Order: sequence, then C-alpha cells, then structure tokens
Amino acid sequence: MADLPPAYTDADPSLAELLATHPHLTTDPMCGLMFEGVPLNAIADAVGTPCWVLGAGTLRQRLGRMHAAMVGAGLDVSLHYAVKANDHLSVLSLIGQEGYGADIVSGGELARTQKAGIPAQRVVFSGVGKTDAELEYAIGLGIGQINVESAEELAIISAIATRLGTRATVTLRINPDVDAKTHAKITTGLAANKFGIPFDNAAALYAHAFTLPGLNPVGFATHIGSQILSTAPYHAAYARVAELVRTVRASGLSVEVVDCGGGLGISYRNEVEGQPEALASTIRAELGDLGLRLSIEPGRWPVGPAGVLLSSVILRKEEGLPGPFLVLDAAMNDMVRPSMYDAWHGILPLAPQAFSQPVAPTHVVGPVCESGDTFARDRLLPPLGRASRIAILDTGAYGAVMSSTYNSRPLAAQVLVENGEFTVIRRRQTLEELWQDESMPTQPTGKA
Repeated sequence: MADLPPAYTDADPSLAELLATHPHLTTDPMCGLMFEGVPLNAIADAVGTPCWVLGAGTLRQRLGRMHAAMVGAGLDVSLHYAVKANDHLSVLSLIGQEGYGADIVSGGELARTQKAGIPAQRVVFSGVGKTDAELEYAIGLGIGQINVESAEELAIISAIATRLGTRATVTLRINPDVDAKTHAKITTGLAANKFGIPFDNAAALYAHAFTLPGLNPVGFATHIGSQILSTAPYHAAYARVAELVRTVRASGLSVEVVDCGGGLGISYRNEVEGQPEALASTIRAELGDLGLRLSIEPGRWPVGPAGVLLSSVILRKEEGLPGPFLVLDAAMNDMVRPSMYDAWHGILPLAPQAFSQPVAPTHVVGPVCESGDTFARDRLLPPLGRASRIAILDTGAYGAVMSSTYNSRPLAAQVLVENGEFTVIRRRQTLEELWQDESMPTQPTGKA
C-alpha cells in the first residue's frame, strides 16, 4: 500500500473534518460530543476538568491494524509498544493482554511492564543512558533484548551479566545518519544526535561483542525519530541496516534479529498520517529476504488518536484585545506539547449546539503565567464562553505521561472508556498530595 494523500486541503481542518477523520468521535443532538459511544459531558460532570480520556477500543483497533499490516506483507514481526508514549498501567495491561511486548527506556518503565503483567522476555530495553542498577535489574529478570548504544555500554553490560552468571541478549543500535524529516527535537537518526553507534563502527563493534563474556549478540536495531510521515527515511535507514547485515554475515558472524524501531506519525492537523501498510511494505522490501526475526516499536501511532484532554473555559477575555482569548482550566503543565514543540492539536466543543454555530478566530490559552502556555492561536471556533467545555484531540501519546505539577497544579484525573462505559483509572491529585513527600528542616537551636 502506498502513502495516502493528505486528509485536508485547507490549512486547518474544520470541526466537521475533525469529526470525520476521528471515527471514535461522534455527536449526539442531546448529549453533544461522544467518545466511543460515551458522552464526554457525562465524564466531565462526574470527574471534573481537566481530565484525560483514553479509548480502549480505539487503541486495540489501531494495534490490530499494525499487526495485520505486517502479516499482510508476509512478515513475522513482533510488536513492542513504546512505553514512553503512555505508560499508564491500564494501557500496558491491555498491551500485554493482546499478546504484544514493550519497548522501555528506564528501570521505572521496566517495573511498570512487570506490574502490568508483560513478561520480561517480551520487553526490549532501549535508551542512550542505562544505569548499572537498571541494567542489573533488567538482566536479572531475563529481559528479552537490550539495544546497546555504545562501545562503553557494551563493556558495562558484559561485566554485569558476567557477575550475575548469565548472558544478556544484545543488539547494537545503529545510527544510520538518516534525516527523518521530523521536528528537530525528536529526530534520533542523524550522526549529530546522541543516539546509537556510528554506522562505520558497527561491524567491528559487533565482532568485538562476540569476544566478550556474558553477551549473546543477535543483531542490530535502529530508530530514526518520531512523528515520521513518509516511508522514504525508513527505506534509507533499513537499506543501510540490510547492507550491514550482509557485510557482517559475509565475515562469518551470525545475525538473527533486526529491530526496526518505531516513529510512525499521525495526522494532528493536515499531515498525511503514516500508514502501517506502507511501513510493512518498506520493511519487506529492504529486510524481507534476509531471514531475520523482525520487530517494531510503535508508540504514538496506536495510542495518540485514542486520547483526548477535556477542559473547561474559566473565562472569555476579549475587551480591547485583537481577538478573544479562551482561558482554560488546562495548562502547559497538563499538556506540554504545544509549548515544547509548537504542536497543533484539534479542538472540538462538547456542547451539541456549538457545531451549528458560526466560527471565528479564537486564541485558546491556559492560566499559567507564561506566554508559552498557549494551545492554539486564531483557531476557528464557535462563540464559547465561561464554563463551556472543549476536547483537545490526539492526546493519547505524550500527553498525561509528560504532565507536571508546575505552578503547584495537581495532576489531572484519567479515565478509560471501554465497551460504552468509563472508569476512573487515576483520580485527580489533591493539593495535599503535592507536598506529601516534602519536609521542612528543623530550626537550628544555636550556632555551631
């Protein structure tokens, strides 16, 4: 399957276009905006705002499509969900129940996968800086694979595994020096990035790995970035990895595994959403004839569209200003992507009557005292006022997981929608919980 044409022709999609391209969202003339058949107003009434909502059905459907795409291309590819995208235990439990594995980048994420019931053998440990304690934990559990980022790390893993009296299964993460054509802050496959082993050093280091005790070298990994919307960078990266596999095999060494990484992008605004079928075709074209065990590490693509952030308008500020400002009860501490990446997210009203009203340019901002606390500028929205509710779309990935308590703002509640019902999966943090782990030193009684 080829890459598809853009979803929209205009710079910004209309409210109707946003609805049409988000099949888990519908409108009801009485209840307003619905999420997998559940009125979002009912969730806001019960839980309050701001509130994260995640759809289990949407997540399962998108994971299933990715798996089906690989099978349809004639590939036996294991799927390891990138935990960093959304690490909630409910998400990880669903991942495990569906039979998928996990890709982790910290000891904390590894602990979460174990709490959620994902077998350690189905977990891949990535990341440029794994501590000795994290590696010892992972190796002790019998983790399925460690993606090694440097010669220095390879030596550390060898020493730890030897001390533990076992062998760690490792791949070398290769930096193919390929531009993923994504945001500069989320590209990982260029030579200037901190990630991976330089391509020209990889063959020699792989041969060296076979000489070290405590290691079971099985192949290579690559990951070139996030929010990738074209297959061209994947073609380039996988072609370089295939070249490396052939070179190493010609030297007499075994290569059994290639981890193809993740990064497939979604359509937030008017982008061409990455197509799992096109990715599968790319993997097949570049790596399919090498007799390898293959894997992918999707995060954003399956979980991003499965989430929304609900928020209420605190006030509408417009007197003497160039356009109205809607000040929300959600802020940059809840969702940092617009501030950090200048990210665009669709916004839909929850009220049923709002979809038939005229729209006008509107600025949507949070209450934090920074100009970067802005969700949208000149967004075409109906005339929303105080207490109106909105849903910020495509927040299932890198949303709640990146939240903070900046400005002493409690973490928002999280809700899971499944089979037409909703469940609170994380209650709203209380003010007292903001400082429950803090202490004040006792006052000194005199001079030393």
